[in-house]
Amino acid sequence: MNTSFTALDFETAHGKRWSICQVGLVRYEQGVIVRELSLLVRPPENVYWRRFTEIHGLSGSDTIDAPSFAEIWPQMRELIEGQMVVAHSIGFDRTCLNQVLAYYGLERPAYETACTLKIYGEALNLVCDAHGIGLNHHDALSDARACGELYLRHLLQADEASE
Repeated sequence: MNTSFTALDFETAHGKRWSICQVGLVRYEQGVIVRELSLLVRPPENVYWRRFTEIHGLSGSDTIDAPSFAEIWPQMRELIEGQMVVAHSIGFDRTCLNQVLAYYGLERPAYETACTLKIYGEALNLVCDAHGIGLNHHDALSDARACGELYLRHLLQADEASE
């Protein structure tokens, strides 16, 4: 059983998926967290839609001095390229990554994916409540941590079931 993976979560500033404003990454090696990365990101033009600010609490004043995605990508890439990448709603997070990489003209890395939404079938906050996992919902690092914990539990249960 491979319990090494990277849990990922993005928050966006508005409806365009390339408008990433916060990144949360949690790297697991053999089931143990070995690295966490939580970064504010200045989205292109630093424009936010009010509805999105209401969801995650971030606004242009929070990211005005933050680096662009292109500037943080090198430290993220090593945690994604060639790895198993897990997200709660991987379709959303993969689209965000692909679109922001295209926006900045950056090469898309190869990686595998897993989706805890497909595994558990419910919203992240509901699954976390059901499993007693702490969550500061819509904080990218907290969401990534929770997703990683859920995926690890899934792997361990699947391993026990196969014995």
